[in-house]
Amino acid sequence: MPELKTANRHKKKNLKRTAPPVGLITMGLGIVLIGIAALFLMPKSDSSASAPDEYSSVPMAVKYDAPELNLTDLAGEPVSLEDYRGQIVLVNLWATWCPPCKAELPVLQEYYEDHRAEGFVILGIDSQEPPSTVENYIKTTNVSYPIWIDEKGEAGEAFSSFSLPASFVIDKEGTVRLAWVGAISKAMLEQYVTPVIQE
Repeated sequence: MPELKTANRHKKKNLKRTAPPVGLITMGLGIVLIGIAALFLMPKSDSSASAPDEYSSVPMAVKYDAPELNLTDLAGEPVSLEDYRGQIVLVNLWATWCPPCKAELPVLQEYYEDHRAEGFVILGIDSQEPPSTVENYIKTTNVSYPIWIDEKGEAGEAFSSFSLPASFVIDKEGTVRLAWVGAISKAMLEQYVTPVIQE
């Protein structure tokens, strides 16, 4: 009889060890079902669309005074945000090591070309990289809007933003009106920024 009890105990232990964890299976099944549902609910992507068109940030309406910001441009000349008062300014904080930042540059350039005649300018402020790195990268692009150098990360502190890319739209009176983090699509720029330009 003691041998039978020992055998039964071993069987129970083995059953405990090999029994499937019901909670984990249920959770796993739920994750799979959510994944399948997401595949059906996701919009079909056009293979010609760029990443920012498919996955765009959405600007958030804000209202505060633009910070004072004095940096240098790629030529080493001093530049100031105050010099752009009276224009609509899109400040874009970016870096050459940031893939979403680089993916967004052609979108920003195209939007800039479409609206610069309306008193609109983009200021691309590179964050914490040496001028030579930025200049070498910009030469490989078609970016024609002003690029500023911010080796100490002053712009991020001034705008209280520590993520890249990050963008801010400043109106003609020097008020920050829109803000977002992440790459943006041209459609979102047209929907949110164009009305500010046209005011």
